[in-house]
Amino acid sequence: MKKFKIVYLASSILAISACSDNASIESVIDQKITSLGLTGDPATGRVLPEITDPKAQLGMKLFYTKGLGGDQDSACVTCHHPSLGGGDDLSLSVGTEAVIPDLLGPGRRHSSATGTHYDGGPTVPRNAPTTFNVGLWDEVLFHDGRVESIDKTVGVNGAGVGGIRTPDSVDSTTADPVAGPNLAAAQSRFPVTSNEEMRGHSYAQTSNAALRTALEARLAGGANTELALNNWQAEFDAVYGASTTITYPLVADAIGEYERSQVFVDSPWKAYVNGDKSALTEDEKRGAVLFFNSIADGGADCASCHSGDFFTDEKFHVVAMPQVGRGKGDTSNGPAGTNDFGRFRETGIAADMYAFRTPSLVNVEVYGPWGHAGGYTSLEAVVRHHSNPQAAIDAYDFNQLEASVQAANMAVNTQSAMDQLKANRTAAVITPILHDSNLTDAEVGQVVAFLKALTDPCVKDRSCLAPWVPNAGDSNPDGLRVLATDNNGNEL
Repeated sequence: MKKFKIVYLASSILAISACSDNASIESVIDQKITSLGLTGDPATGRVLPEITDPKAQLGMKLFYTKGLGGDQDSACVTCHHPSLGGGDDLSLSVGTEAVIPDLLGPGRRHSSATGTHYDGGPTVPRNAPTTFNVGLWDEVLFHDGRVESIDKTVGVNGAGVGGIRTPDSVDSTTADPVAGPNLAAAQSRFPVTSNEEMRGHSYAQTSNAALRTALEARLAGGANTELALNNWQAEFDAVYGASTTITYPLVADAIGEYERSQVFVDSPWKAYVNGDKSALTEDEKRGAVLFFNSIADGGADCASCHSGDFFTDEKFHVVAMPQVGRGKGDTSNGPAGTNDFGRFRETGIAADMYAFRTPSLVNVEVYGPWGHAGGYTSLEAVVRHHSNPQAAIDAYDFNQLEASVQAANMAVNTQSAMDQLKANRTAAVITPILHDSNLTDAEVGQVVAFLKALTDPCVKDRSCLAPWVPNAGDSNPDGLRVLATDNNGNEL
């Protein structure tokens, strides 16, 4: 009996200690929430469309049609399917000239028989960013920010008051007059202009403007008979009014509304911020403390860049993520043409060499592979990289990549990025900047646990995502809808 009492007393003390420790951890988190002004909901105060809105419905049909592909073999959804995290679950995409156009995700291959510049690997040089929550970006889209609000001090629903700069702008400070009403619409004008993503090679020498004019004519029909089946006029009339002239700005507007309707922010973290302390596990709470605390305070200092309710500062930082794939044609110390200078390609500023946009971490669990080139295939590897980039690069596991991904020049190109990070650290003129936190294995696991607590369960539930995927009852205006399947023939 005495032995039982001793054991019971010891367990009670441990329970009280754990409870006290948990309260202390929650106190730290709550202080961070208050000091940072977090609400848990990055969509607060925004006016965003519903997927049931007519424009979003038209946008979904356009998003899924290969009719917008120059060679009619790829669509927006080819690289951005809801069931694949709003991306394609590949390190690097294969857009046009795929062996099986409707096979998305792992197993999608560039055709060895007809593929232009075939080399056995993926053709798109950067990882496909997710379309989820795209309507929550105010300042920049794309990894290098080549679509951006001119006036970033007043970003409202994806457009600054000074307009939006795009690759079609006359210079880096001038708004594109036909960019559209928001960043999502502006961005929607450019995948069709990439040879590797959607343009193909029939229109390879055509200007962006001429290409879009050709696509307008294709959808409008009339004398243009490129589409064997064409009911697009009726679809546009139903949304924009009778006898609507189909223009590419309207195409981009509708696609943008479909993308902006993809709002998924109901995470355990949101529930915690709104008062449900049981919404996070102990490991997730400890991970939150590490995430928000500075290195000096024993944390990982993640929030210095991944800030706010959307967990991004919308700025550009050098973190030396692995450089794999074909690259953007840039040359430094490595083999010609296989490097990617990131933001430097837009600004020409030396410190921007190898800088890429800070991604949002809301739903980051489903956005893999991670990095501007998809060089990491696990969140754990990403956290370890941020903890000590040089050590991660030195120990990089090439087996994590699909065998087809071009990686022969990864080491030299990535080391060039690491050298730039070291130079930026030494110069100390850029803030914030990534410093080594050297997390323990346990701490890495806790940070990963917290990151997963930023996931809205809907993005992992096909039935919940169903409204964003056309079904058999939806009209198929040109008969060219991507009927997406995975490598096993299962419908996505």
